[in-house]
Amino acid sequence: MPATATAADATLDFGAPVHTFRLDAFGMTDPGRVRPTNEDQFVVAELSKALRIRQSSLPQPADRLRDTRGHLFIVADGMGGHAGGEQASRIVADSIEEFVLRALKWFTPPRGEEGNELLHELQTAVHRADARIAAEAAAHPELEGMGSTLTLAYYLDGELFVAHAGDSRAYLFRDNRLHRLTHDHTLTAELVRRGAIRPEEAATHQLRHVITNVVGGGTAGVRVEMVKAHVEPGDRLLLCTDGLTDMLGEPEIAEALGGGDARTCCETLVHAANERGGRDNVTAVVVGFAHA
Repeated sequence: MPATATAADATLDFGAPVHTFRLDAFGMTDPGRVRPTNEDQFVVAELSKALRIRQSSLPQPADRLRDTRGHLFIVADGMGGHAGGEQASRIVADSIEEFVLRALKWFTPPRGEEGNELLHELQTAVHRADARIAAEAAAHPELEGMGSTLTLAYYLDGELFVAHAGDSRAYLFRDNRLHRLTHDHTLTAELVRRGAIRPEEAATHQLRHVITNVVGGGTAGVRVEMVKAHVEPGDRLLLCTDGLTDMLGEPEIAEALGGGDARTCCETLVHAANERGGRDNVTAVVVGFAHA
């Protein structure tokens, strides 16, 4: 029986003190045409602050909701064989969700120092996920060396915060131009940065899949790349694994992001990657930002 794609979507309305946006978000993962299993994970989530009154002598509404809402988006690509890779990417996603739910001061408007503090908290979340994978691998020797890429985006009040490790990617599509927000943590990307090989050689280089920085992976400590960006109406955010970017060039990705809603963009991208061969699991999360 062939494996099937899984997807989740959300159309979210919220008010913010600087901008009022309508978010259209959709995520999709597919095993591709070659791999028998899927070691990718994705998350599309919303946080809202609420006070629910169960009993009171005071006349008041049963629920008090704060307009500000936080939004979390994750893609993770496991490595270390079927059992290890699938386990690692699941641990990463679960760990980030747990941290955001229980520890992140997500409802503080990210202005000035608060924005820097939020970046630091997200970095802490990734380090905790790294520690959890290491602990799991230590407890189960058959999982030794398992790890996962991670690209997460957290959105609040017109600001986007990205934490990244590995070769999954985050892009911002604005005014019909695609801007890469993250760097690939691979050996070939490092060779390009050093000038040892040309950028056009990286796509076909024999060492292009050697990842130098992941969550877990048998090496203590993950280097977390942090990015902060201001979001404008009309922007689109794309998080994706290398199963997409290995199959499609950036001009093709930009074209797909230029039309339709978030779900249509995701389906177009995943279908195109599979049509090109689908040599790996393919995962994409697309988020559109529009005036409410």
